[in-house]
Amino acid sequence: MASQSGLASLGADGASAAAHALSLPAEAYGNDPQLEVMWAMKAYNHAEVYFNLISSVDPKFLKLTKVDDKIYSSFRETFTDLNIKLLNPDDLKSDEAKEKWRPFCNQFDGVIDDFNYGTLLRLDCEKDYTEENTIFATRIQFFAIEISRNREGLNNPVYTAKCSKS
Repeated sequence: MASQSGLASLGADGASAAAHALSLPAEAYGNDPQLEVMWAMKAYNHAEVYFNLISSVDPKFLKLTKVDDKIYSSFRETFTDLNIKLLNPDDLKSDEAKEKWRPFCNQFDGVIDDFNYGTLLRLDCEKDYTEENTIFATRIQFFAIEISRNREGLNNPVYTAKCSKS
């Protein structure tokens, strides 16, 4: 996922302007194409950093938040049968799924900064971020699923594939 562009291509002034724009409330914007590009760059950078992290460090040792244990236990209590190895978009996006996800996510309001911000999530945990393998999710959904994947050994193939190439 190496990138020659991204926030670095904006320079210091551009990155500062982007950071300021992304900190404003959503009501301050309509469908501003520049803001959408900045959000996409921020989400892509987050995805790139995370994938590089699980490629370089044994995922079972990663701690993504200060409350990983709480997120994991609540997630597995609420979503006991969710297949996190290969996510079905309907398990995140259907009306029924949204009704189940909403109370789970809202319990982390004030616990996880920006818990409801958008981020990118891989559908198949053994593959990289690609257009076909990526879905839009909230930050707390990302944390819940990726913490679970790490603890349950499902991200190990990404790490071991990178190690075997070294």
